[in-house]
Parts: sequence; C-alpha cells; structure tokens
Amino acid sequence: MEAIKIGAKVPDFEAEAYHNDEVHKIKLSDFRGKWAVLVFYPADFTFVCPTELEELADNYDEFKKLNTEVLSVSTDTVFTHKAWHDTSEAIKKVRYPMLADPTHKLSRMMNVLIEEEGMALRGTFIIDPDGVLRAIEVNHNDIGRSAKELMRKLKAAQFVREHGGQVCPASWEPGDETLKPGMDLVGKI
Repeated sequence: MEAIKIGAKVPDFEAEAYHNDEVHKIKLSDFRGKWAVLVFYPADFTFVCPTELEELADNYDEFKKLNTEVLSVSTDTVFTHKAWHDTSEAIKKVRYPMLADPTHKLSRMMNVLIEEEGMALRGTFIIDPDGVLRAIEVNHNDIGRSAKELMRKLKAAQFVREHGGQVCPASWEPGDETLKPGMDLVGKI
C-alpha cells in the first residue's frame, strides 16, 4: 500500500473505539469540520505509552478549544483498552477515543505498522477539517512524544491554513512573527 502523503486527503476509515466507558464505531469522517490528531502507540500496558497518553489527556481541554479531536490508536482491542483504562491511574485520565486496530488495517494505511511485531510505531498525524494530512511525525518506539510540541504544530497548521501566503518559521508560537515567502527574502534569512 502506498504511504499517505502530506497534502493528500486521508481515506475515510471506521474503527471500534473505547470511549466514555462504552464501545463505539468511529469514522474519520465523523470529524469533518474539525481538526483530528491520530496518535498511534505500540501497545497498552507498556511503559512509555501511558506517559504520552496521560500528557495528551492533561491537555485534552486545550485541544478541544482548538476544534480538535484526539484519537489514540494501537493494535490492541477495545477490551484491552478498557482493562488498561480501569487499572492505570494515568489512563483513567483519558477522555478521548481510544481506537482499536487489531486487524492492523489502520496502522498499515498510515504506514506505521511494524509487521514482524504486530505493533505500531509512535506515529502522529495532524488532519485538517477537510480530511487533508498536514503533518506527520514518526518516532522509534523508544522515543516518547511531547503533547506541548504537538499542540505547537497544530496551532501552526491552523494558522497557515487560515492565513494563506504566510509560513511559520522554526519554533513558531502564536503571536510570533511569520514569513511571507518571496524573492525578497532569498539570502536574507
């Protein structure tokens, strides 16, 4: 399967999710008109994963204020998600949908599946309200991600979408100067 590229529309998908103590079917298209952040992680009941999901949970209200839904994804089942949610203090904080990908279809589609292990890499995908992929980050499973940096990238993606013709330089934060690409900047930065 060909990898999904930045600027391309992400194909719609449906997956079971553990959310608010229930199992639901969720489609990516359910979030059209909103931003979506897909956060793949290797497995429930592991070491780095709960630190990442807890940090996302601690920042979930901020994501919601940015018209963004967080969707975590692993190759575990919804039953494993529930058991983890019921036993881990970190995961009890999770209020966003936890998608199950036991068939590996979604992990393959997003090109993060480690075939020989049956687990996903730490892949993060920012998808705009039209379903277009705006950012990808994929880490080795030994390297945890930062919700703060994800939030910064999301805000930058939202800014450039709303302000066509402007771009965000390195470490841009809301309120910082942006750039307007043009020949007048060549060799001046």
